[in-house]
Amino acid sequence: RISNFLLWQMAYTELYFTDTLWPDFDEKALDAALSWYGTRVRRFGKTDDQVSGAPLKTYSLGESV
Repeated sequence: RISNFLLWQMAYTELYFTDTLWPDFDEKALDAALSWYGTRVRRFGKTDDQVSGAPLKTYSLGESV
């Protein structure tokens, strides 16, 4: 839900949409959301050309940062 937010306050925000409604949103759905987020490449406004070619560290559930 993004009510009461102005679009420019959401700069670099990752939005995740699911068909699962809140009462049914369980640990499995959360794991799916976190797994999806873990595959994202955060560019913070940069273009593909500006992002370094170095491989990014990915994290799996349960792994400490």
